[in-house]
Amino acid sequence: MVDIVVVDRSGTEHIVAADAGVSVMEAIRDAGLDELLALCGGCCSCATCHVIVDPDFAAALPPIGADEDDLLDSSDHRSPTSRLSCQLPVDEALAGLRVSIAPED
Repeated sequence: MVDIVVVDRSGTEHIVAADAGVSVMEAIRDAGLDELLALCGGCCSCATCHVIVDPDFAAALPPIGADEDDLLDSSDHRSPTSRLSCQLPVDEALAGLRVSIAPED
């Protein structure tokens, strides 16, 4: 199990235990944090799983893909470390990862 820190829209921190191999989106959803809609179920087609990644972890993540980049461009809340949580696989290198659920568009 890998612990990640998820900050909800009210600023409350939640420690989420995730199995290696699941996506950050799946871990957040399975923890019951319903602010993260993830309407497409992880298919990288809706951007409702938008999170802001702590800059200290940005380099540990896989590169952003073209589809993910295009979807994030549609958000009014995109930041330099915005990612779609469905595109972030959990592994041991992400232990302690901190993400904030982006404001709803």
